[in-house]
Amino acid sequence: MIRLTINGTKHDLDVPPDMPLLWAIRDVVGLTGTKFGCGVAACGACTVHLSGAAVRSCQVPVSAAAGQPITTIEGIAKNGKPHPVQDAWVAENVPQCGYCQSGQIMSATALLAEKPKPTDADISAAMSGNICRCAMYPRIKKAIKRAAGIA
Repeated sequence: MIRLTINGTKHDLDVPPDMPLLWAIRDVVGLTGTKFGCGVAACGACTVHLSGAAVRSCQVPVSAAAGQPITTIEGIAKNGKPHPVQDAWVAENVPQCGYCQSGQIMSATALLAEKPKPTDADISAAMSGNICRCAMYPRIKKAIKRAAGIA
């Protein structure tokens, strides 16, 4: 048994210790906001927070995540209100197909937690590993600046 704390809720999972965290979150716990994209940590669709840091859950074994707080896209809203990054995403009309959005938002929220007023270079560095097939990169950057209050 491996105990994971996801969005503040403890889950005792009977899974192999090398199972990717992504599949434990999606298939065992049932939180499907975290997406499978490439399986090799290249696209960012599976990004979650592990102890506050943005990580690619497709490459993190559940055994490495045990004992650490895990936050998924379902866990960033507070008291029923969307996270400011989620509000900014809507305001800047970021989503197109939407598939990459949860990973993009998780990377952006981790960035703003670390650097509340990021520079363009900070944004580019933090978001560089998140791929958007719809090429919404300018809107993503605008949304992050809006959420940071620097738009």
